[in-house]
Amino acid sequence: MNNPIKIAVDAMGGEDSPNKVLKGIEIHNTTTQNIIYNIFGNKNSINPIIQKLNIPKNIFNIIHTENYIKDEDSPLTAAKKGKDTSMWMSIESLKNNNSDAIISAGNTGALFVIAKLNLKMIDKIEKPALSALWPNKNGMNVVLDLGANIECNEKNLVDFSLMGSALHKSLFDEEDAKVAILNIGSEETKGNNVIKNTYQILNENKNSLFQFKGYVEGNQIMDGNVNVIVTDGFTGNIALKTAEGTANFISSELKYALNSTWIGKISALLNIKNLKKFKKKLDPRLYNGAILLGLDKPVIKSHGSTDEVGFANSLQVCEKIIKSNLIGKIKKNII
Repeated sequence: MNNPIKIAVDAMGGEDSPNKVLKGIEIHNTTTQNIIYNIFGNKNSINPIIQKLNIPKNIFNIIHTENYIKDEDSPLTAAKKGKDTSMWMSIESLKNNNSDAIISAGNTGALFVIAKLNLKMIDKIEKPALSALWPNKNGMNVVLDLGANIECNEKNLVDFSLMGSALHKSLFDEEDAKVAILNIGSEETKGNNVIKNTYQILNENKNSLFQFKGYVEGNQIMDGNVNVIVTDGFTGNIALKTAEGTANFISSELKYALNSTWIGKISALLNIKNLKKFKKKLDPRLYNGAILLGLDKPVIKSHGSTDEVGFANSLQVCEKIIKSNLIGKIKKNII
């Protein structure tokens, strides 16, 4: 048997933890094998839950600590709490090669700071980028940066192109990575100087890891013509929150329309299969699992408000990027 993959899990971060974290492990374990979960958190909270779940005792270790990072803690406060929090200890497990990746649904800012304090950057990468999956008509986009860096230069955006392409190839190995820069227009003359200079660099320096497709506008993100979308963290975060809000609005308005009248209810019954497909397409839990790219080890952020299904999906992302050697792909292709 091959050596098992070891995932460090911060069990105390996010809403309804450790309950959703442990149930997420139970779900993920039914879809895979040869995984060890190193679970960091308060054993007095973890044990009563895990004993009721169908998780074999030989696939997890509980590393006890009573301290954890709260959602309202600032990154500085989180760092000052010391090395005995569940988040710090799980990242330290990765640092010491006792785990292959770390996942947390806890405080995003704290995770970034503690990860950067403990882990090294990949050589030649200046800034890390937060990347996540975003559905399109033909499959899935990788979008980055989503908030780690408010300002970026040309080198950063070129690095993001390489890292995002490596991530897409790791998750969807049968697809070609197609990179585009998020911009206010498709013409070469549109955008600020950083964007235009990045366009020139990517257009003139071909890379075997991806195809460069130029610019993409916000209303084209989900068209499926490209699958790696690059931008700075300020723009990316606004785009992400806008898309999430729009998806929630559409879902709630459709639900209201179909339940407010008897005609709507009949229509819903007649179209139940199509409505289920529609609901699944907009279900954020299926795309859960953001990756902090640029560090020399995999750090995955699960959404704090997701449930066990969403957490299980983020564990699947962990597994895929470890098996596909994401970090090795980035190191091989970085300029």
